[in-house]
Amino acid sequence: MQSSFLEIAANAVMAVSIFLAGRNNIHSWWTGIVGCALFSVLFFVSQLYADVALQLFFIATCVIGWRQWLRGDHGHALHIRTTRPATLLKMVLAGSAATAAYGLMLKHYTDAFAPFVDSTVLMFSIIAQVLLMGRRIETWPVWLLVNTISVPLYASRGLYLTAVLYAAYWINALVAWRHWRRQRTAGA
Repeated sequence: MQSSFLEIAANAVMAVSIFLAGRNNIHSWWTGIVGCALFSVLFFVSQLYADVALQLFFIATCVIGWRQWLRGDHGHALHIRTTRPATLLKMVLAGSAATAAYGLMLKHYTDAFAPFVDSTVLMFSIIAQVLLMGRRIETWPVWLLVNTISVPLYASRGLYLTAVLYAAYWINALVAWRHWRRQRTAGA
């Protein structure tokens, strides 16, 4: 499959959105809505149905995240913060169980390509997005994991531009993690 206009447009918009998220910029949210809508169509055509569901989830959470970042935490600015280790462990266990269940469903009831790998991207992207919505610093290591899995998955479907950009997103997540740690230390 060759890069299409849709793949190029989706990646261009998402590159801006992800860069802005890494810089803790609120405009990440509306650009994310546009990019996710484009990606949902692209992934449907590529038979990556878990990724279609993920893009629809992202659209909804972009609206919620945008609102949360605008309004803050009970009237106070929503600062970068950490998540308790017990909460993270519960998220990882729930994500792993959901990955197995959704992967089995895709394997048995659809013509999905790589249902378990696709499901891993779905479930751990959900975890990363929830952490991002709450301005939790742990979002970035989870995005590193997701991007590591996504690159070969998208390349295997001929989505080479998407794979290359997810490799760039991996670098962005690393830089963003460092940037957010500095901002947290500075009290942002």
